[in-house]
Amino acid sequence: MSAPSPIWLVVNDSSGSNSPRALEELQSCLAEHGFPVQRLTRFPADDLPDAATLATEAIPTVAVYAGDGTVNACISRLYGWEGAVLVLPGGTMNMLSQRLHREADMWTIVERVAAGAARTVRPSVVRCRHGDAFAGFLAGPGTAWGDVREAMREVDIGGIVETASDALSRTTGGSMVHCREPALGRTGGYPLLELTPGEWGVQIDAFHAESAGEFVQQGWALLRRRFREGPHDRLGLVDKAVLEDSDKDGIGILIDGEAVTGGSREEIAVARCEVDLLATGHGN
Repeated sequence: MSAPSPIWLVVNDSSGSNSPRALEELQSCLAEHGFPVQRLTRFPADDLPDAATLATEAIPTVAVYAGDGTVNACISRLYGWEGAVLVLPGGTMNMLSQRLHREADMWTIVERVAAGAARTVRPSVVRCRHGDAFAGFLAGPGTAWGDVREAMREVDIGGIVETASDALSRTTGGSMVHCREPALGRTGGYPLLELTPGEWGVQIDAFHAESAGEFVQQGWALLRRRFREGPHDRLGLVDKAVLEDSDKDGIGILIDGEAVTGGSREEIAVARCEVDLLATGHGN
């Protein structure tokens, strides 16, 4: 990229680190490095940019400073666009940002891009009929813990108690999810499957809890989105898979942290992102 180069900046004020001061500092950082913010979108109040508008305004780069859910919505909307998307860590976990830039903060990432130390990539994704997951795809009754996280973010004490009780009930007694094709893991299924896209396929990790201590450990790990800190089995790598729930009630799904109501049978496959992303880390 050569400076100066205008940027369309997308932010979400409710995301983890998006304070007014942080947004001001980000815009100043971008401008100082030759990337003036030509357009600013505050999602979800404002519509996300589309390829036609970006082409009309001759803006080659969209920067997204938000959590994985907003990042997902923005990237998906830009499929087929000839520009590039710069994902910055503006949420709580920023799993896609970590995938593209490792642990770098937003200032370091901008500095690397300005110095020409970035490359365009089209990373693998987990694709299903509901959309693409760039950071991670979760399936099973354990996804109910996502509602607890939302209540905690809103500091809704009553909501936290209610959703936590419901999540625990679903995790311990809900309809388990199975990887049917290929047949992997326990015959009884699991309360949560995590599918992570990678260069060699989709990695499937299955999470379980068989004692009171493990239930507490797993719930805490889910709340922090540090799933692999809870008890789990590594099921392997696949190019595609069919997931089913044991009671045919419909599979709870989180796509990059956003809830989706699935059917009793869901097909997933590894695919490629359909727009260029800027990466500054190694091994993306």
